[in-house]
Amino acid sequence: MKYVDDFNDPQLARRLLDDIHATVTRPWAMMEVCGGQTHSIIRHGIDQLLPDTVELIHGPGCPVCVTPLEMIDKALEIASRPDVIFCSFGDMLRVPGSSQDLFRVKSRGGDVRVVYSPLDALGIARKHPDRQVVFFGIGFETTAPANAMTVHEARRLGIRNFSLLVSHVRVPPAIEAIMRAPHCRVQAFLAAGHVCSVMGTAEYPELAERYKVPIVVTGFEPLDILEGIRRTVRQLEHGEHRVDNAYPRAVQPGGNPAAMRMIEEVFEVTDRAWRGIGTIPGSGWRLTDAFREYDAEHRFEVAALRTCESSACRSGEVLQGLIKPNDCAAFGTTCTPRTPLGATMVSSEGACAAYYLYRRLDAPAAPMPSAPSKEAAPLG
Repeated sequence: MKYVDDFNDPQLARRLLDDIHATVTRPWAMMEVCGGQTHSIIRHGIDQLLPDTVELIHGPGCPVCVTPLEMIDKALEIASRPDVIFCSFGDMLRVPGSSQDLFRVKSRGGDVRVVYSPLDALGIARKHPDRQVVFFGIGFETTAPANAMTVHEARRLGIRNFSLLVSHVRVPPAIEAIMRAPHCRVQAFLAAGHVCSVMGTAEYPELAERYKVPIVVTGFEPLDILEGIRRTVRQLEHGEHRVDNAYPRAVQPGGNPAAMRMIEEVFEVTDRAWRGIGTIPGSGWRLTDAFREYDAEHRFEVAALRTCESSACRSGEVLQGLIKPNDCAAFGTTCTPRTPLGATMVSSEGACAAYYLYRRLDAPAAPMPSAPSKEAAPLG
């Protein structure tokens, strides 16, 4: 608990807040990319302690939330097959597809299992050679190395009844798409520390320079976030736009070379659809041809499915930072963690879930008009 307590020290937090208040002279809007940071901000009330002129915009950094509806429906179709054991992290089970979720598939007899790592799923495949075992491989750069290693290990061991349903997304192309969006108000980014611990910071200086925005790599504890905000505000006030690593205890500029080599061997960059946002070029990974036999979409020949998103759900606008969760009329009424309309209310990193957990009694703000065609069109 020592290190947790160190980064929750209220006196240090007060000093950081005092510095931020003393530095700010004009309004600024910055986006925290990661949903884990969003939960920490809302849980600890960090946004309420900041000057009124500093706005935190919640970004699309929740991998569960941005997994496209078509991929959820493919998962549901595969999991419903009698010869399949479908494995997933627990927070994917209640994410709504077009007509049901994985919990509903499980209740109807589908063999859906919660695992804690892709290697658990590979172990299940070894124990059940007569069944097809599929792992739902979602996430940002943080989870990609483990998923890549598991596929690599499956091939090394000659395990042929294991496959990966891949829905990996990448942060830098999403930042670029956000900055190119016509409704963008973001003037700086708090970058996700766990992503940078894997990939390093090499992809960010070009973005910072091109769009003239500070990008500060930040951790997840209250003092990490406040320090990231402090550094961001200082750059904004001085007209600077560079990459700053405020999370050096976990992030090195070169990232994790072994993890990056594993990703490069098993995955290749591809365009990827983001739920509620649209397709962002070069924003995802898929298995390379050398590992194509472990691709569940290829193995089960899951064709493009007809999807149907809830018309009442505004999670796409939440993910783009256009509205706050309680700006949605369905928030906390027809949409709750037990009856979710969108993934942002389900995920442990979803902004809607954070607002429901820690601010469920807040009165909704006046409804904002929906941006045109946000469900169908990409951010950029």
